[in-house]
Amino acid sequence: MSHDVIVIGAGVSGLAAAYDLSQSGHDVIVLERQVVVGGNAISERMGGFLMEYGPSTMNGLIPRANEISYELGLTSSRVELGDGVRKRYIRDAGDLHGIPIHAFGFLTSPYLSMAARISIMGELVRRRNEVDNEETVHEFVSRRFGREFADKVMEPLVAGLFAGDSRRLSVAAVFPKLVEFEQHYGSVTRAVINARHGKQPGKRLFSWREGISTLPRALAASLGSRIKTAITVKRLVRLQDGFEVGTSAGSVRAKSVVLAVQPHVAAMLLEDLDSEAAVAAGDIAAPPISVVFLGMQRSQVAHPLDSLGFLSVRDKANVVTGAQFCSTMFPDRAPPGHVSIASYVGGARNPELALVPEPELLALVREDLNGLLGLKGEPVVQRSHHWSRGLPQYTVGHPERVRVIESSNERVNGLFMIGNYLHGVSVANCLATAEAAGAKIKAQLAAGTRRNFDDEIEATRTYSSTGARAGRGQC
Repeated sequence: MSHDVIVIGAGVSGLAAAYDLSQSGHDVIVLERQVVVGGNAISERMGGFLMEYGPSTMNGLIPRANEISYELGLTSSRVELGDGVRKRYIRDAGDLHGIPIHAFGFLTSPYLSMAARISIMGELVRRRNEVDNEETVHEFVSRRFGREFADKVMEPLVAGLFAGDSRRLSVAAVFPKLVEFEQHYGSVTRAVINARHGKQPGKRLFSWREGISTLPRALAASLGSRIKTAITVKRLVRLQDGFEVGTSAGSVRAKSVVLAVQPHVAAMLLEDLDSEAAVAAGDIAAPPISVVFLGMQRSQVAHPLDSLGFLSVRDKANVVTGAQFCSTMFPDRAPPGHVSIASYVGGARNPELALVPEPELLALVREDLNGLLGLKGEPVVQRSHHWSRGLPQYTVGHPERVRVIESSNERVNGLFMIGNYLHGVSVANCLATAEAAGAKIKAQLAAGTRRNFDDEIEATRTYSSTGARAGRGQC
């Protein structure tokens, strides 16, 4: 039996693509190596606390995030960012610096020097870059806003959002809007002011009562038996009319294949099918990262936790790259009278720290947080989770790698790749990428159906014409 589409991988990207295709009436199946679906979107409830092993928020500014929540009937369980978020915190020189969350927070806060604040204001009149060269995030921000802002604001932001290094990540890949703003408006500041109209950062974020795993669970429920778990895909073979997918449970065929797996897995599967895409995917690193969750009584934490969390500047003494104040961000993340904190360790800055055994890691994180947040006593709950491969790194050259990967369908008709290593690491970005790929797949399947129909009509016409001539000859 042949299907319209086989999706390999049942993370959010693969599930979203399969859902979109199935809603359009296509015969689609999903093959997943693990026994559970959802990829790294894992939420666990324990003793009234909710721990997110992977992503913890949805970006409501990306339309598909809101649309799919509504389509799946998740609106009633949706939760918005809490009112307790009043500041942003950055850890520098061993201290947390609270910065107002309004648009001009960095200009009014003493966190940056007066020279740095003057340099930020000067961005309005700086000339745009006329040289067609790919810059790192650090290079771009230093040029537009000054070195201090790049070191003390953007470096910790990149480490928090992407577990990355601002001196290696491509600004065109990580923050394409910044490049676009400079080119179209001449000033990033001018473009942001025009676009914001007073909106506060973070207010676009949302989740669901039982966490981000609510989404893959709902997608899986919609797909039902189309999902086949505990199936390892071993090879892809191109056929004249589609693909044969060899698995641990036998072979299956389809007109199109969607690879919704991590880039290193995609590289292995593509080695004999599309070497160009295989090399491009294989070049995308994903350094390890660990998450440490602490649940405590409110009286055990001196800090007001009046923020999304904090980010850390680059410093070898810092164990925690960034932390989230989970119980402040969303309701029901901790029992009454308790708070919860999630800390992130490792990534591109300190990959070796993510490899530390759990007992030692818990001790290191607690020691690091003690002086910052004023922790006292033993946590009510403490848990860690290690990801041997963390977030994909959009290093310089990434836009070209994406171009090669997404042009695979031109070299191998019917082959598509999606995932958080292409156009954004957030769940909402994955949904948007899956939707875009789904539109291409549906168009290609429709074109194939039209071609088959036209071929059948032409064959009928040829047969009728030949039969008529033969009949006349017999007469």
